Amino acid sequence: MSKQNKFTKSARGEECALRIYPYCNGDTETTVLCHINSEDKGMGIKSKDFFAVFGCSNCHDIIDSRKYTNIPDPEINECILRGLNRTWKRWIEKGIIKI
Repeated sequence: MSKQNKFTKSARGEECALRIYPYCNGDTETTVLCHINSEDKGMGIKSKDFFAVFGCSNCHDIIDSRKYTNIPDPEINECILRGLNRTWKRWIEKGIIKI
């Protein structure tokens, strides 16, 4: 079992920041911290927790390639970038990260 830190715990009850429509389920009960691709990510290695977004179960499946969509990759990448922005804003509001 992985240990939960302030970043992973912060996703609990949050809105999905990815919002990959029409697939996003909008269910805050399924929101988790979704690690996105970075130079730190590799086979069996996740990106750092600060390089992650709040995502519902459906959007998480899409960015982790567990669910296929007909949405072009550039559009999904835009959702990921917007989601990173939304997630960092929430972390700043919550005082989890300080700038």
